[in-house]
Amino acid sequence: MIKRISILGCGWLGLPLGAALARKGYEVKGSTTSPEKLEKLREQGIEPYLIRVNDTVEGPEKESFFDAELLILNIPPGGRRNPEVEEQYPQKVKAVLKQVHSGSVQYLIFISSTSVYGDENREVKEEDEPCPTTPSARALVVIERYLALLQHPRITVLRMAGLVGGSRKPGRFLAGKKDVPDGEAPVNLVHLDDCIGLIEAVVEQGAWGHTFNVCADQHPTRAAFYSAQAKKEGLEPPTFRAGHELFYKAVSNEKAKKVLGYTFRHPDPMAF
Repeated sequence: MIKRISILGCGWLGLPLGAALARKGYEVKGSTTSPEKLEKLREQGIEPYLIRVNDTVEGPEKESFFDAELLILNIPPGGRRNPEVEEQYPQKVKAVLKQVHSGSVQYLIFISSTSVYGDENREVKEEDEPCPTTPSARALVVIERYLALLQHPRITVLRMAGLVGGSRKPGRFLAGKKDVPDGEAPVNLVHLDDCIGLIEAVVEQGAWGHTFNVCADQHPTRAAFYSAQAKKEGLEPPTFRAGHELFYKAVSNEKAKKVLGYTFRHPDPMAF
């Protein structure tokens, strides 16, 4: 029975996730790298910790932070601005796992990304071989494969699609841009509510040893979605390049629905 949950990384997902779990009666610990955010976590019912992860895990009370049955590992690679992400990110995660092995953590949820699949112009499922094309996606694959070799703790990997909701307003992403490629490609997106809901389902059902795609049911085109969202925000819609080869993937969420019996709260991105 899981009672104590630690969330490493209380940003866009981790903070509202921690608040939701605290409301359900779990004892939630959350980490941030910003001293000014400590009180914000406390206000949401999360016991706050100042934790920094590089080659080692540093923090004044890090042993207490890792005193939990479940760790939700939610630190993204952030590779777009870091050319050394392929080397540095795996080192960070392995430093966390070293700390985990010396503590009481029995279960781990690793937040990954559907970017591990690359654009193969087809539907992709969890059993498909990853085909990463960016440094950050390659770093995630390295860690997923490393985690698969571990006997302890018990691990479930969640591959999140494009993240929308909360402070992330997709209407702003492409507003006013011209000649954007791949307008007819399907989008792979998931709402914050479903990120939280699916994590809760994994915890409550004890669904360990799985990899799940976390993505909305529907895949409207890039042009339809981002144009509608820009108009919703009162912004200039983007224009899209016509008549060229598409590069895309369509992420299947059937495994999460079948194994967990999960129904997505926001199945259609056009209604986000």
